[in-house]
Amino acid sequence: MAAPARRQSTMSTSSAATEKASSQYPDQQQQQPPSSSLRQSQLIQSQPGGGGLRVPSNRKTIYDRHLNRSQKADLSRASFAFLFAEMVIYAQRRVTGIQDLEKRLNEQGYPLGLRLLDLLFYRSISSTSSSALTSSSTSSSPPNRPLRILPLLHLIHGPLWRLLFQRPADALEHSVSPETPNEYMITDNDPLVNTYISVPKEMSMLNCAAFVAGIIEGVCDGCGFEAKVTAHNQGTEMWPGRTVFLVRFGESVMERENVLERAGVK
Repeated sequence: MAAPARRQSTMSTSSAATEKASSQYPDQQQQQPPSSSLRQSQLIQSQPGGGGLRVPSNRKTIYDRHLNRSQKADLSRASFAFLFAEMVIYAQRRVTGIQDLEKRLNEQGYPLGLRLLDLLFYRSISSTSSSALTSSSTSSSPPNRPLRILPLLHLIHGPLWRLLFQRPADALEHSVSPETPNEYMITDNDPLVNTYISVPKEMSMLNCAAFVAGIIEGVCDGCGFEAKVTAHNQGTEMWPGRTVFLVRFGESVMERENVLERAGVK
């Protein structure tokens, strides 16, 4: 019966020793790692809202960047090829035929054309104003939106094509048929959008440059020119991927064109 008494005495002495140690070193208890529940509460407090848009530490997003910051920045072709291939795969879902697929690609490019038009004029105005400040002459004026069909097509053939593909289009033609005076053609001998797309034989009529046709249509509508733009395969022996973008303007546009021509507006 003496053994249990000794155990109680040893337990009491050990508890007394721990109380004495805690009284002598009170700071060591505060340095112990927090429990898992405390860590979770700290993480929840550090992330208010529990989700949403992640903002970097400097509180700036892509919308705070200057529009001319990426003016001379080039996108790698591998990134563009991967992104555009995914866009074609997305547009290919639940389509009934080639025309439906090209229509979806056209609809994807249309809003891009509206935004590229504003970006193109903004950069042209900013570059014109900066050159006017550096030069002594003040005769340079910012570019205006085109009022006639030919200046609009030159805008698409030159500045817009250089903005997209770093080169102008290969040709700009007007229909010689008297029955279709509202048809114009923009030619690209080697469209970049078709470079990395393999079209099967049963879909040989498919032209993924319908995406670029949607961009052209968006630019025309943004300038107030109602038009319908389609992409057509016109391959040659030298340029097998040659594509012709057929631009058909509406009747109201042609009527306005005749009025401005009689008034002498260029």
